[in-house]
Amino acid sequence: MQITAKELASLLNGTVEGDPNVSIHKASKIEEGEQGSITFLANPKYENYAYETEASVILVSNEFVPKRKIKSTLIKVKDVRSSITFLLEQFGQKNNKTGVSKTALIEEETELGASCYIGNFTVISRGTIIGEGSQIFDQVFIGENVKLGNNVVLYPGVRIYNDCIIGDDCIIHSNTVIGSDGFGFKPNEEGVYTKVPQIGNVIIEANVEIGSNCAIDRATMGSTVIRKGVKLDNLIQIAHNVEICENTVIAAQTGVAGSTKIGESCQIGGQVGIVGHIQIAKGTKIQAQSGVARSIKKESTALYGSPALEYSNYLKAYAVFKSLPELSKELSPIIRAFKKENP
Repeated sequence: MQITAKELASLLNGTVEGDPNVSIHKASKIEEGEQGSITFLANPKYENYAYETEASVILVSNEFVPKRKIKSTLIKVKDVRSSITFLLEQFGQKNNKTGVSKTALIEEETELGASCYIGNFTVISRGTIIGEGSQIFDQVFIGENVKLGNNVVLYPGVRIYNDCIIGDDCIIHSNTVIGSDGFGFKPNEEGVYTKVPQIGNVIIEANVEIGSNCAIDRATMGSTVIRKGVKLDNLIQIAHNVEICENTVIAAQTGVAGSTKIGESCQIGGQVGIVGHIQIAKGTKIQAQSGVARSIKKESTALYGSPALEYSNYLKAYAVFKSLPELSKELSPIIRAFKKENP
């Protein structure tokens, strides 16, 4: 894509300060900007780069007033971050392939919608239905009786086990596994663990994005459910019979144990551990590396720590905790004196 500052400002409902005819053909970070690129300034701590960058155009807010001369052309907009999203959509990767690779294996009784793409060495098993415009890239495996909606994107190496359902406009990144067996084992009289069959499936509703190297287990019975609009980062484990409700986001290396229900619009940081058979209320925010071992019933609660406490209480407790060595030194003489007086 190649566009002038003037043309882009028109698309973004912005105004130009500088050369309106300067041409751009790619996006760049502000500290790595070069001629022909567009960058942005959304965080004031990066302002110094605005005076040094070689980028041809910088997106800034309407309120931005330079402290000294900037050689780049400025496009001033109401909302820098929304404008960035628009830019990335224009300059980003386009998934618009169609056709079926000669090396793909498509078994009988499958249905492929119009304008699909099936990549090299991909396997699509018996009874699968794939919706219109879906992009199935190289070396993907899709088991029997899987249903994929319209405009689904499966990046290389995704594995989807039998009977799972993926809704419209979902994106699943490389090497993620959908529908692997839940962690179900029962010890016998000799203490040997025997496998409990996992006969359910996974249902992923529309507009869900799942990062690379995630594992979402099938239900023991019924379904593991990821509701519409959920966004999962890389390296996340979702156990059997979990339900994650609409528009919740979860960061990398989080694990959710079996049969837990996470409410709508929750925000869960990286490396959070959540035990099984609990409920997390709508709008809950959980700080990174926290451990949640009980149900959270109050909506919009913010949690921190392990076991997780209400966020403000954790910060107060931590302020005391980090001062314990000094407090111990101050208290030791008092304790010794008390013991001497009260043998």
